[in-house]
Amino acid sequence: MKNQILTDMVYNRLSKKDLSAVKGKLAIQVNLTGKIGGVFYIEILDGVLSVMPYEYIDRDATISVAISNLQKIVSGKLDIDKAIAEGKMKVEGDIDKLLLFKDILQK
Repeated sequence: MKNQILTDMVYNRLSKKDLSAVKGKLAIQVNLTGKIGGVFYIEILDGVLSVMPYEYIDRDATISVAISNLQKIVSGKLDIDKAIAEGKMKVEGDIDKLLLFKDILQK
């Protein structure tokens, strides 16, 4: 799957969510691991969503995950906590921002 298709999928899924809980900036960089690597970021700035296929220097947190697992997480087929516990996803950075992102994604 090309990164643009993946970023479009993530954008389409998140654009249907209520992003009003985000006051200020929430910036998550996603590092794609596995055979097909890559990077993109998800930014919510005062409730406005951007998903772009670039690194985000001033990010709040980083998620490292394989494309297949990211697809399952975004589609709701894989729980984020389970993905982390099983080592399918690694997270680092501001835990409060990560929890806010998790809440948005799983609603």
